[in-house]
Amino acid sequence: MAESDKFYMYFYSGHKGKFGHEFFKFEIDENGRLSYANDSKYRRDSLIEKSLKLSPTMLNEIKRIVEDSEIMNESDDKWPRRDDVNGRIQLEIVMGKRKINFETAKIGSLSDIVNTQDPEGLRVLYYLIQDFKCLIMSLISLHFKIKPIA
Repeated sequence: MAESDKFYMYFYSGHKGKFGHEFFKFEIDENGRLSYANDSKYRRDSLIEKSLKLSPTMLNEIKRIVEDSEIMNESDDKWPRRDDVNGRIQLEIVMGKRKINFETAKIGSLSDIVNTQDPEGLRVLYYLIQDFKCLIMSLISLHFKIKPIA
């Protein structure tokens, strides 16, 4: 495999609260393997873990979304540090020779980033995360036909 073909993506968003350790995470490797886990203790829900193989076309689309977002040009130096009470977000991406590994406080909404030292960088992260959450949940739902909880 050529150096330019390397790809890896890991996302984690979680916190420890009154219901215990709750999190949403996914991982995509260069072979197109998508691993997903969601653990919410709310209403006594249990850990959901799924894994599937992405087509080369889908993997290329994911790479395109990452490139178009320009997240690889950002830095988390001025982002709020993780907070054990409110949680954290971690995003790691390897694309070719480039690598990022960001960690910041959990972002609930765009209003959380307005008064930070780098609102534009956090906005890029926020929208990329929202795009990938929707994409991953759609892929999981289509593949496993999971019915959403109403």
